[in-house]
Amino acid sequence: MRQKNLELAVGAFVALGLAAFLLLALKVSDIASIGEDKGYRVTARFENIGGLKIRAPVTLGGVRIGRVAGIDLDPRSYEAVVTLSIDPKYDRLPTDSNASILTSGLLGEQYVGLEPGGMDDYLKSGGTLKLTQSALVLEKMIGRFFANAAAGDPPAKKNP
Repeated sequence: MRQKNLELAVGAFVALGLAAFLLLALKVSDIASIGEDKGYRVTARFENIGGLKIRAPVTLGGVRIGRVAGIDLDPRSYEAVVTLSIDPKYDRLPTDSNASILTSGLLGEQYVGLEPGGMDDYLKSGGTLKLTQSALVLEKMIGRFFANAAAGDPPAKKNP
């Protein structure tokens, strides 16, 4: 009987550990909020989105106000069309707001950062953000640096 109680206790402990691990995984991946897409949608066009992914955060002043809902390619202009789902409580974004693709940390994930404009008209569902700034691609920047160095552009000299 004592052996059976010990086995039941170990089994319950393992089951609780697995449940805690599953809960932690759902919380970290934010899968629990997949069905909660109640926001209004706006689009933004970028020349290059880098490694931006669907469900990446959309922030304003460092506060997450939405998520990337979709990424498509315009077959005419060859621009990336990013659809943003903005939480309805943030319904006072000026129409001249700026959207930039930013990176969290040096090698972190990319997200869309919004900077509010100054107009009195506000974005509505189906609206478009006209002012955008594409992602900085590290490989292009390094390539430009080495191309300039190979071309013999001397660095600026300081006078003592």
